[in-house]
Amino acid sequence: MLFRGEIVLSRVVGTVVRGLRGPIINQGDNIEEIVVETVLNAAKVEGFSIEDRDIVTITESVVARAQGNYVTIDNIATDVKTKFGDDSVGVIFPILSRNRFSNCLRGIARGTKNIVLMLSYPSDEVGNHLVEIDELDVKGVNPWTDVLTEVEFREHFGYKKHTFTGVDYIEYYKELIEAEGATCKVIFSNNPKTILEYTKNVLACDIHSRFRTKRILINNGAEKVYGLDDIMRGPINGSGFNEDYGLLGSNKATEDTLKLFPHNSQPIVDGIQAKIKEVTGKTVEVMIYGDGAFKDPVGKIWELADPVVSPAFTAGLDGTPNEVKLKYLADNNFADLRGEELKQAISEHIKNKKENLVGEMEAQGTTPRKLTDLIGSLSDLTSGSGDKGTPIIYIQGYFDNYTK
Repeated sequence: MLFRGEIVLSRVVGTVVRGLRGPIINQGDNIEEIVVETVLNAAKVEGFSIEDRDIVTITESVVARAQGNYVTIDNIATDVKTKFGDDSVGVIFPILSRNRFSNCLRGIARGTKNIVLMLSYPSDEVGNHLVEIDELDVKGVNPWTDVLTEVEFREHFGYKKHTFTGVDYIEYYKELIEAEGATCKVIFSNNPKTILEYTKNVLACDIHSRFRTKRILINNGAEKVYGLDDIMRGPINGSGFNEDYGLLGSNKATEDTLKLFPHNSQPIVDGIQAKIKEVTGKTVEVMIYGDGAFKDPVGKIWELADPVVSPAFTAGLDGTPNEVKLKYLADNNFADLRGEELKQAISEHIKNKKENLVGEMEAQGTTPRKLTDLIGSLSDLTSGSGDKGTPIIYIQGYFDNYTK
């Protein structure tokens, strides 16, 4: 029975995302134990309960650090030398990034004698621009058909510095190559076949289009074709490695080393899930995340410079959302209802929705992306890449809906 003035409390918060502060992770640390202890301590200190289908995400960098998954520039040079010998090498479609590619390029150059560097334009595949596309229109340059030399590019567009970094990447990459004792010719093209006019030996440095690039090269007479995902797939002189992605997903660690994407990660997420289950009796989902999959509309950069958003995740994070659009239901199915009656009608509709809403009008406008990509983006935006100090993210209510 309700008395006058009493308030019926109902849940007013949906998804809650917390960045958890943990210790600085170093090589050899037990990442599973650290994550579990951090989660349990945060729940105790902040006063939240751990529930089934909560999500724990861990940034890939601390996993790789704990694994000690590092390589040196000399390791890369050795692998490149083994694969290409003394042949001239076409290094094509690298992204424009000091953090992501500078040490990779130094290792490649150290293992070769002659490089033809072919850059895509007006931007790399993740949106870092060498030149604005409007300038191509003004100059009458067609990036899909026109091949430019370095001299021609400069004559058309001059010297351009990156919007955020202030770096002229043409000059910067050329200097890195020559500093390692290799010669360098720079050309600009978006057609993989262009490089075969200069050399039949190619290292494809693109990320998400790499399979297509390698297929085109092989089908058109290339003799030796590798990608960044083929370099450092195994250890060299005791180094780290990644059996799936090689150098893809790596970051500059020091002037002479790179941290690779974590390897053999599935046992880690499964282990964290099992340990939390043992302590709490709850089954949480766990994933390791790298770059989120989103685009900056100002800088025009697509964030995903890793080969995948998540290299490992527990089974409950497989798949895509199966959601209906509330405003569609309110405007169409139940346009004549208001207030509590509308709320009840929508709630009942959600409770009885189909298990697969693909193609249904009521699902239009929902996000048809993989759960791991969505949750990885949420985690990446929460943790950031700077000094927040929250490499572990705890998410609650992600799988709830309007009826819960």
